[in-house]
Amino acid sequence: MSLIQEIMNINLNGHIIDTPLRDDAFDLTDNEKIEKIEYHFAQIMEALGLDLEDDSLKGTPRRVAKMFVKEIFSGLNPKNKPHISLFENKYGYKKMLVEKDITLYSNCEHHFVPIIGKAHIAYIPHKEVIGLSKINRLVQYYAKRPQVQERLTVQIAEGLKEILGHQDVAVLIEADHLCVASRGIHDTNSKTVTASYFGQFENESIKQEFLSHIYSK
Repeated sequence: MSLIQEIMNINLNGHIIDTPLRDDAFDLTDNEKIEKIEYHFAQIMEALGLDLEDDSLKGTPRRVAKMFVKEIFSGLNPKNKPHISLFENKYGYKKMLVEKDITLYSNCEHHFVPIIGKAHIAYIPHKEVIGLSKINRLVQYYAKRPQVQERLTVQIAEGLKEILGHQDVAVLIEADHLCVASRGIHDTNSKTVTASYFGQFENESIKQEFLSHIYSK
């Protein structure tokens, strides 16, 4: 499987569930991407009339370029996908396992401004369980891309299903979108909620148990 094929995952319904990428997305090295973004971001700053000779501003294009490639959009590169450890379910635990209130930072692909929220993840163990911190790492990996929340929710769920090798997975995300809060309508109170339920979580009683864990005080 090529890097492009790996990141352009297609789910069982034939829908593209990942960030659209060109065929040459990985032709440049990270350092080459940083150089290119640095140059073009300097052009944007100049177009805005900013003085790039100022001590506070002259390093900004480089800082932004490194941040884009190495940090906030590092999830675009499948090489950065975390290694997920699985452990034998020695205890025979068959009930729901919930990891809630996972801090989520992403960026809206329409305006490149932050999406800030929480992810709530659950699965029902079969023969193996996941190291808890690895769930958080998986969320952060998929979040570190230009995103829409609906796609991000499905990406996390599909990634978790692939790792576990079964369907008993639930993902719910609650987030604030700065494209709504800081521009446009300037609504600072609304939240966006998205969810994906698979396997046993499509059963209404299981789903309600998951939601009760999330919203319990």
